[in-house]
Amino acid sequence: MRVHDLSAGGDVLDRVDEAAREAVRIHGLPDAEVTLINVSENATYRVDDPVTGARSVLRVHRLGYHATPAIRSELAWLGALREEAGVRTPRVLPAPDGSPVLTVSGAQPRDCVMFEFLPGAEPPRERLVRDFERLGAITARMHRHARNWRPPAGFTRFRWDYDAALGAEARWGRWQDGLGVDSGAQAVLGRLARELRGRLRRFGRGVGRYGLIHADLRMANLLVVGDEPPSVIDFDDCGFGWYLYDLAAALSFIEDHPQVPEMIASWVRGYRGVLDLPAEDEAEIWTFIMFRRLLLVAWIGTHTGVDIAAELGAGYTEGTCELAERYLGGAIG
Repeated sequence: MRVHDLSAGGDVLDRVDEAAREAVRIHGLPDAEVTLINVSENATYRVDDPVTGARSVLRVHRLGYHATPAIRSELAWLGALREEAGVRTPRVLPAPDGSPVLTVSGAQPRDCVMFEFLPGAEPPRERLVRDFERLGAITARMHRHARNWRPPAGFTRFRWDYDAALGAEARWGRWQDGLGVDSGAQAVLGRLARELRGRLRRFGRGVGRYGLIHADLRMANLLVVGDEPPSVIDFDDCGFGWYLYDLAAALSFIEDHPQVPEMIASWVRGYRGVLDLPAEDEAEIWTFIMFRRLLLVAWIGTHTGVDIAAELGAGYTEGTCELAERYLGGAIG
């Protein structure tokens, strides 16, 4: 597991800002205003061109998370979904040489991608149940496309299986090193981890259960305008995993919200309007919610410089232990 370099802040972010301005210059926008929007896995900037009034979005990649071929692979699926599945995703604005990925040179070269700016805003919290039905339908369309799509030569993305998430690879760090993981939490979450490993092994990776997924379909990665179908953004974590993980990711950080059962039912209803979801798969939804939740305990521990991680802190671990006890005791799932 590589340390998340953008979490360091300070001088690192100064260098990332420099890379962003250089990328914008190479894109032919030397006078554009470059504004940092968000820092999570990567740094995301809004780019405003004072000459044309056009707006775009620049993503500057963190070091060591994706190699350039993996970023190109992400962009290939993003484009295919827009062209072949009718899922609205942002278009990539290629560099002057036609490449979708621009590598800015320096002491630590960084890959950058420029996207078109899509209108809309994150779905409001008061519409969560309603919007989860639309999210379920869009997710099913993405999964249906993934099952039938032939990726281009050289396509490569990482996996979201147990070992990559919680086991030997621990892509986002070890949950044991999460904030507030004391001896009591270790005991509860250790029981949870063992139960998850067994259930996921039994669930298996059949064609209808495991494939290419977005892996981060949170409300923050959807843009809605009125009653139009939402746009889907931020495919940076897309890879190979269980299809139900996309539902679990949609519930990130709100797994204990009182309306979660209604959100799940709404998502399933929307999904089944497009694609079959067997009852035996539906029965394991909470396995994937807890799988994601435990992974986020690890994520918070290695992303302390990210706003939401700092906000949730050790309290998220405490809440995870409470949910784990309910899950292990059969009260949920």
